[in-house]
Amino acid sequence: MEVTCRCIHSRLLLRPGHSLNEIIIGALARAKRLYGVRIICYSFVSSHFHLLLEVDDAQQLARFMCHFNSKLAKEVGRLTGWREKIFGRRYQAILVSPEEAAQIERMAYVLSHGAKEGLVDSPKEWPGVHAVRALLGEEELRGYWFDRTKEYAARHRREKFEPRKYATEETLTLDPLPCWKHLPPEERRRRVASMVAEIEAQAARQRESTGIPSLGAEAILRQDPHSRPHHSKRSPAPFCHAASKSWRVLLRTAYGEFVAAYRRAAERLKKHERDVRFPQGCFPPPLPFVGG
Repeated sequence: MEVTCRCIHSRLLLRPGHSLNEIIIGALARAKRLYGVRIICYSFVSSHFHLLLEVDDAQQLARFMCHFNSKLAKEVGRLTGWREKIFGRRYQAILVSPEEAAQIERMAYVLSHGAKEGLVDSPKEWPGVHAVRALLGEEELRGYWFDRTKEYAARHRREKFEPRKYATEETLTLDPLPCWKHLPPEERRRRVASMVAEIEAQAARQRESTGIPSLGAEAILRQDPHSRPHHSKRSPAPFCHAASKSWRVLLRTAYGEFVAAYRRAAERLKKHERDVRFPQGCFPPPLPFVGG
């Protein structure tokens, strides 16, 4: 799954900073440990973030994202002083087909953030949370989970404490693309390096054609997190990410059958029938998640 979540009004509430960076890594690591989602790569730019995940079912994804987004929103509000909601709407999750080409294309898209917008020359230069350095073996992902409940109780006891006294260090490990699981780590790093080189080359060609240099890490760190861009690029999200028409047709057909089965079951439930069977992977309104 590719998961995207955008800040309200596309504001720069996720502007990079040392405190926010370690909070994001800590929250990702804690949510992964609790719910077992496989995190393949990610990029957090100032106005939104992307995650490339491997999940078992919709319930696992929903629990993971509820835990992570809730923690992230609270911490961003504390750091920026923004008192309204942080995200404009719920996260958007798009299925990626099992095709190798589709998975590689999505990974390249997520890793290109920072460079493709002309903010930095290379995604490795992005000052915020970005998976590229870890995937290349250049960074160990360590962050902190802050227990604000314990901090609140300590303040009521009039206790003076260090900023990290009630924090737990968390280590985040990344998982390989499903189509790369059979490859040794050295080969996976080599392929990521080739992908990053192509991203850098495309960004360089864009700067040459427009004559506009990249903004640079220092300017990014100076931005006001409450500010918003004059124009925000919005385009309709695709139904799925697939490399071939046959897979797009297959996934859309399967989803259509799923929706039809759900609606048939819902109609029977309205008639108070007790032997209703909803399709696997759905959330019936008054009933628990249907696993399988």
